[in-house]
Amino acid sequence: MAKQFPELQDAHSKFIEEQHMFFVGTAAPDGRVNISPKGMESLRVLGPSRIVWMNLTGSGNETAGHLLETNRMTLMWCSFTTRPMILRAYGTARTLHVGDVGWDEMADLFPSHRSARQIYDLEIDLVQTSCGYAVPFMEYQSDRDTMQKWVDSKSDDDIRAYWVEKNQQTIDGKPTRLAK
Repeated sequence: MAKQFPELQDAHSKFIEEQHMFFVGTAAPDGRVNISPKGMESLRVLGPSRIVWMNLTGSGNETAGHLLETNRMTLMWCSFTTRPMILRAYGTARTLHVGDVGWDEMADLFPSHRSARQIYDLEIDLVQTSCGYAVPFMEYQSDRDTMQKWVDSKSDDDIRAYWVEKNQQTIDGKPTRLAK
């Protein structure tokens, strides 16, 4: 059943590339645990022990707030197609904000997004696979265009104003250090 590895194997990286979405899990020492689905061409495997992903505007900003207190992060993928498998990458992550040293280099790895809030850089210390036998079959149709339509309807100032209103603190009231 479950197997553990100290880093990503080539087959794990291939599996990750085949998935259209992933989940991120973080938690501060107290308060709520957050699990969020992600997609939109926002993740890159940089090596057997390193994954980066670009976080786009959303209704919350839990990951940023949690990582200010504890840098633990788990990423998870599960197959909804014929090959049953769940893959988790555990590790420690750092947050890059627009303007931070290293932002431009990391941002160049992704399609340009005006709504990019952070890039998370995960250093993996454990990879685990498990069967995924209970994960349902689901068919991928396409990425949603809702986020891009929302961004296209806003100016850069509108997006920043949204961040000030919605993304400056977690649901537990902790700061996220999102630039205003």
